Amino acid sequence: MEKQYRLLYDENLCIGCQACSVACRMEHSVPDDFYRVQVHMQTLGIFPNLGMRYERLSCVMCENPPCVSVCPTHASFQSKDGLVHIDERVCITCKYCILACPYHARFVNPLKNVVEKCNFCYDTRVSKELKPACVTTCPTEALSFGDMRQKSSLVHQKSQKEVLMFPKEHLGTKPKVAFIPSRKGVKS
Repeated sequence: MEKQYRLLYDENLCIGCQACSVACRMEHSVPDDFYRVQVHMQTLGIFPNLGMRYERLSCVMCENPPCVSVCPTHASFQSKDGLVHIDERVCITCKYCILACPYHARFVNPLKNVVEKCNFCYDTRVSKELKPACVTTCPTEALSFGDMRQKSSLVHQKSQKEVLMFPKEHLGTKPKVAFIPSRKGVKS
């Protein structure tokens, strides 16, 4: 039975430190001014009553990925476990996948002249039963990753007890990345 991966991002635990982005850059030699994962920070309120909101941006590993269907060479493809990958050997850098991605998660690596995106560190870590670099580096454990079919996994347990939001869910892409929305300002 294939794995059913999910990555959870808990907005309540994120402190915007960018450790996930730095770990990703190191793991995949991402060039300056580009990213596979990034946390955007937004200031809320008016001084002196200020707050911060953090938003994680990356590929969300769509179950119905628009990037795959537009790729003329099948360089963008979906594996049996549902993850979306890019075969750099056949990528012609046409950028159709970049235009089709509603999450703005892809970029052309200027050093290799191929399209890149987050792949959950599949080749370097997940295929070896390790967690993605961003997950292992997060100092507040705002990121959880695992197989939803393993009922004992942290990602499965959190998914059952938390309210989850899926990025741009209305598009019908069915993301494998979900987030636990901030509860700040909400009375219990």
